[in-house]
Amino acid sequence: MAGVIFSILAGMAMSIQGVMNTRLSEKIGLYESNLFVQGTAFLLSLVAALLLGQGNFGAIGEVNRVYLFGGVLGLAITITVMLGIRSLSPTVAISIILISQLLVAALIDAFGLLGSEKVPFGWAKFLGLGLMIAGVLLFKWERS
Repeated sequence: MAGVIFSILAGMAMSIQGVMNTRLSEKIGLYESNLFVQGTAFLLSLVAALLLGQGNFGAIGEVNRVYLFGGVLGLAITITVMLGIRSLSPTVAISIILISQLLVAALIDAFGLLGSEKVPFGWAKFLGLGLMIAGVLLFKWERS
């Protein structure tokens, strides 16, 4: 149950953050707002690691190098979310983002990528994804 609650909170925070970051970028610029957002996250992460951290940075040399690119993806995520929300409405942009996340997560599961356990992706999941896409198209469809 904790995983469900954390996932709901993450989704809520991501949607709110995407809109907040977009509004900030309208005033100070896309890359400037990204610097502020990522810089704030860095400082808070540093404080959290110092106060609460129980891990071992020394083990970073033992990690698959591919996993070290998460920060690069963080930059790409923040900027592309702002550009998507700016071009579309928050609801449509976040809906498309969620579908994309689900599709990529399903591929990661189906092929056991990035050290994940293989999880089958059957017809029911394809149908669910199709229904989500149809929902976004219906939501985006404007009556003439």
